[in-house]
Amino acid sequence: MSTTRGVLFVHSAPSALCPHVEWAAGGVFGMPVRLDWTPQPIERASYRAEYSWSGPVGTAGRLASALKGWQRLRFEVTEEATSASEAERYAYTPTQGIFHAVTGLHGDVMVPEDRIKHAVTEAALGGRDLVDALADLLGSGWDAELEPFRYAGDGAPVRWLHQVV
Repeated sequence: MSTTRGVLFVHSAPSALCPHVEWAAGGVFGMPVRLDWTPQPIERASYRAEYSWSGPVGTAGRLASALKGWQRLRFEVTEEATSASEAERYAYTPTQGIFHAVTGLHGDVMVPEDRIKHAVTEAALGGRDLVDALADLLGSGWDAELEPFRYAGDGAPVRWLHQVV
C-alpha cells in the first residue's frame, strides 16, 4: 500500500469539541493524536490546530469522514499525490457541508470533464446557472467561508511568496 503525507487544518472548534477531534483523528491513525490548540480570534471560545501526518493513501478521506457533520467545526484536510494516487483536498463548514477535490501539483482544483459537461448541460436546459455551478465545483463557497479562519490572527506565521522562479 502506498504511503503519503498530508495536513489536517482545524480552523475552528469549540473547546468542548477539541478532545473529540483528537479522539476521531486518533481512531483514523490507530494511535492517540495530540493537537496543539491555539485560540481562534475569529470566533469567540474557539480554537485552531494543524497536524501534519503520514499514512496510507486515502487517509485524508477517512479523516474528513470522521470529522464531518460536527456543528461549529471547520476544517480542511490535504493529501499529497503519490505515483499511484492524485492529491486531494477536503473542506468542511457547518453551512456548506463537505467539499472534495482532486488537486494538481500547485494546489489547483482539478475538475473532471464529466462534471463540467454536466454543469453545462444543466445550464443549457434552463437549470442551474453555469457560473454558480462552476463556482461550486471549484469550492468557492467553502473558500469564502474558510478564508477569515485561515488567518489565525496577529502573530500567526505567514509565508509570503515574493517571486516565482
